[in-house]
Order: sequence, then C-alpha cells, then structure tokens
Amino acid sequence: MVAALSSRSILLPRLQPAARTMASLFGHVEPAPRDPVLGVAEAFLADPFPGKVNLAVGAYRDDDGQPVVLDCVRQAERRVAGNLNIREYLPMGGSAKMVEESLKLACGEGSKLIRDKRIAAVQALSGAGACRLFADFQKRFLPDSRIYSTCLRQRGPIHLNIWRDAQVPQRTFRYYHPKSKGLDFAGMIDDVKNAPNGSFFLLHACSHYPTGVDPTEEQWREISYQFKVKNHLPFFDMANQGFASGDPERDARAIRIFLEDGHQVGCAQSYAKNMGLYGQRVGCLRPSGQHPTTYGLR
Repeated sequence: MVAALSSRSILLPRLQPAARTMASLFGHVEPAPRDPVLGVAEAFLADPFPGKVNLAVGAYRDDDGQPVVLDCVRQAERRVAGNLNIREYLPMGGSAKMVEESLKLACGEGSKLIRDKRIAAVQALSGAGACRLFADFQKRFLPDSRIYSTCLRQRGPIHLNIWRDAQVPQRTFRYYHPKSKGLDFAGMIDDVKNAPNGSFFLLHACSHYPTGVDPTEEQWREISYQFKVKNHLPFFDMANQGFASGDPERDARAIRIFLEDGHQVGCAQSYAKNMGLYGQRVGCLRPSGQHPTTYGLR
C-alpha cells in the first residue's frame, strides 16, 4: 500500500507537465462545425413537442418513431448467431461473398462483367468509407486528376470533406435549379462538355444528396453519351438503392446505362439506409477498371 502510494506521488508530477504540453499542442484546434443533418436530429431530441417527427436521416421508423428492423435482417442475424467464424480476420478485400452479392445488386444478376470476372471490388465502411477509399486511390495513382461534384454548390459536407482531406482538387458542375426545384439539365450538360477530357465526376445513382432530384432515364442516357464523347470517368455514390423508389433494379438503372455504354464505372455502395444498417457500417467499393489485375485488386 505504501509502495503504491509512493509510486503515485512520484508519477503524478511527471504526468502533469506532459498533460499541459499535450493540451497546448492541440489548444488551437477549433471544434468541427455541426453536421446539418445531425443538427436536425439534435433539434428533434431537444424539442418538447409530443407530436414531433424526426426528418433528420432516411431510416425506417414505426408509428412511435422507433427503429424498424427488417425481417430479412433478423433472419440474417439468426443465421450468423453463434457462428464463431465471423469473428475471424477477413481477407484484406473483405468478405468475398458480400462483395460478390453487392456487385450483382449494382450491376445486375446476369452482368457479363461479373461473369467474365472483369470487375474488382472490396468491402468498405459503408458509403462514406468507400468514397474515402476511392479518393485516396485517385490521389495516389492519378495525382494530377480532379473531381467534379455538386458539393460546392449544394454544400454537401460529406463528399466535400472526403475529397478535400484526400487532397484531390475539386471543381463543381451545375445540377440543381432553384427556381424550378428540379434538375438544371442544360447547365449540367454544358459543364460536362466544357470539363477537360478524362475528368472524374461524382454522380448519385438515385436520390441525389442533398437535393433529392434525379435525372430521368432519357437524361441519364444523354449524360452517358456526353461522358463517352469526353472520356470522362463517372464515380457513382449509391447510398439509397431500393430505398429511393422501393425497387433496387430501378434505382440502379443509371449505373447500368453507363455500363451498357462501355464506360469504366466506379461505385460506392452503402447498406445503411436500404437495409437499416447504420451502426454496422456495411458498404462496398468498386474502382473503375474492368479487369481485376488493372488495379492489383483481387
């Protein structure tokens, strides 16, 4: 007991200066700005009104505002319950089966690209994690490239911060038309045409964030054509497949149009919204090549 007290009395004076030094090293760091979506959630929790409705995030809720767990998710949980193998390390690319099924969901069950093994993909930490992996990948192997998105205009903080922190130069293209509250299709096409050949474009497969405005199928075909002319590379963030329209096939139509037209297509997939798996951080990334060995991925 005496020895223990003696040790503490000797160690504490040594720790205190170190703690002060550490505090001074990070004393200039300002708190990060509040996330606008999560800010709505915080306002909801603070509001005493009994009839309030939480519109913060796209998530399944019952009539009492409680989370809804899908039956398919409950069935999957029962299947894996007690399976010790799920606690083992996965390969660096993640679960091969999960990646395989994700590719089918995005590209189609009978996709020739999948059948011919011409698509590389890895498991990721939901959609944001997949985007960050791709941003780092882009910076490392195409350091002089840039990415066009709607983030700078619509102030979508997630994508803006991801590519900024990966040190990828960003440019903007027109998308949302405030007066019509719809798509500025003419402005978008004009910006696509005027971007340097071979530019990266961040697109949303469905339920565009944060506007919710999507091109029609006919417009997607025209966008794909213009991308082909300019040799642009489309990178799709697909966070709402099946959640946007209720039909996973319909919500993946934009990606499949680009694949049918022969584009190299990148895609970030998330299962947070459509499967209600926010806390599990389940996602998948496929880079833009059409052969696994192109990027050293298996």
